[in-house]
Amino acid sequence: MTDPLTVRNHRSTRRRARRPLLAAAGSALVAAALGAGCVVPGGPPPTTTTTTSAPLVTPGDPGVRDVSFSVAANLDVHAISPLVYGTNGATGLATNKQTLVRMGGNRWTAYNWENNASNAGSDWCFQNDGYLSGSATPGDAVKPTIDQAKAAGATALVTVPIVDYVAADKNGGCDVRNSGANYLQTRFRHNHATKPTALSTTPDPNDTEVYQDEFVNWLKVNEGTAPIAFSLDNEPDLWSATHAEVHPNAVTYAELVQRNVAYASAIKRVWPTARVTGPVNYGFYGFETLQGAPDAASHGNFLDYYLDQLAAAGTSAGKRLVDDLDLHWYPEATGGGVRITGSDTSAAVVAARVQAPRSLWDPTYVETSWISQDYGYGAINLLNRTKGRIATHYPGTGIAFTEWNYGGGDHISGGVASADVLGIFGREGVSMAAMWPLNGSESYTYAAFRAFRNFDGAGGRFGDTSIRAASSDAAVGSCYASIDSSNPDRVVLVLVNKATTAKRAGVTVAHARSFGHADVYTLTAGGGPALVAGAPQTAVATNAFNYTMPALSVSVLVLRP
Repeated sequence: MTDPLTVRNHRSTRRRARRPLLAAAGSALVAAALGAGCVVPGGPPPTTTTTTSAPLVTPGDPGVRDVSFSVAANLDVHAISPLVYGTNGATGLATNKQTLVRMGGNRWTAYNWENNASNAGSDWCFQNDGYLSGSATPGDAVKPTIDQAKAAGATALVTVPIVDYVAADKNGGCDVRNSGANYLQTRFRHNHATKPTALSTTPDPNDTEVYQDEFVNWLKVNEGTAPIAFSLDNEPDLWSATHAEVHPNAVTYAELVQRNVAYASAIKRVWPTARVTGPVNYGFYGFETLQGAPDAASHGNFLDYYLDQLAAAGTSAGKRLVDDLDLHWYPEATGGGVRITGSDTSAAVVAARVQAPRSLWDPTYVETSWISQDYGYGAINLLNRTKGRIATHYPGTGIAFTEWNYGGGDHISGGVASADVLGIFGREGVSMAAMWPLNGSESYTYAAFRAFRNFDGAGGRFGDTSIRAASSDAAVGSCYASIDSSNPDRVVLVLVNKATTAKRAGVTVAHARSFGHADVYTLTAGGGPALVAGAPQTAVATNAFNYTMPALSVSVLVLRP
């Protein structure tokens, strides 16, 4: 029997409504190398600076090269959000050292925190059961992972259901809609944002009502020293398909905004410092029209409308209600007619996969996908477009990608693409991100995380502050550069070779300090899903290195005098 919580079913729809492989439900949550405390860091894109207190060493000539990477420690200096290195689920937490682990997916839309019952939705025949936890103790489906997160100094992202009903039982029997015309009364409990009476940490499991402010209060009382953030449900644009048992009609713009405002307000009343993300759209057509919502034509672009409405609601409430614009991103890019998000490793798919991260930021790159071609977007340039929407409609809102995957997780191309994505998230000021394990073990995808979080197996990590790293040819290679806020002289670079042949990289570093050597750790197909320590590099000129990147590889360079 296929595990209903780890499979995403691909559903074909009309051309503009194509969906990513739909979320079934990750179960854990954890993350962020942070100290204990309920305030979760991150937020809107950071402000850049262009000054340094010390004069820079002018780099020399690195010599003959195929691609040039120019690093400047005095330009584009900004903090990297500690929450961008996240996953759905806590796989390999001790080794991969994720900074955010989300408890999300379809399973959580109808989760009843009072008894831990949930409904699988379309991922598994709309069945109520105890998959998330067999325990009847309130919150037992979330508590073990939150405790694990706290022990790891990590942040937990908890999903709050915002539909009208949550599961009442764990009785199985497949489709709950076959339980009779009144199944919503017999198999579900009414779900509310706010309880009209005093909140309790020992809810009555036998009444007919469940309150989400009471759930948040239970978490605050029992887990209040752990960093916890909240997301407003999961992929509401698809509820009428994935959760037809509780929301058979297509959600409208107005309805979703009303639900987001009501539930975000309830969370903030109970836990004012808690971070809240929404609307958790499934993909591009959701961003544009909320999957062709009934009121789309009268309101225009959904994200514009959402940001406008949340800005107005925040003004009325006297406080921000939603901190991060929460989006899911499974690229629609194809190679040879095959979508990259699968496990295909043919030459055409590999070529498309390693270039696809450019659609996040590059205004000159046009991928082969229905978004670029059929929808007429040309260059998707997703991050810059989204930043523009935020600047116009609700300044100060962060950008979160709480599900993403570029396919090929057990292949070097998946590692290359994922490392590129993680570098982009840090460089471009994304506030929160969590990869969804989509295909098999994702061994190379997790290796990409280690390139930033544990490249030497002893906790060696990318810095917490981004500095400029320009590439002469984005199609060939990417470079991401960092320093530490506590030690600006510690410089760590991540180099990505997207070519199927080795490429000589000329690396120059404008920094106040002179670097004569670089320790190297490399992820390649030949080395398997491990970062292998290579021969240290010696500068060929002042602060200049000539480094040969292996074909399809990720290399970490730790500079030293």
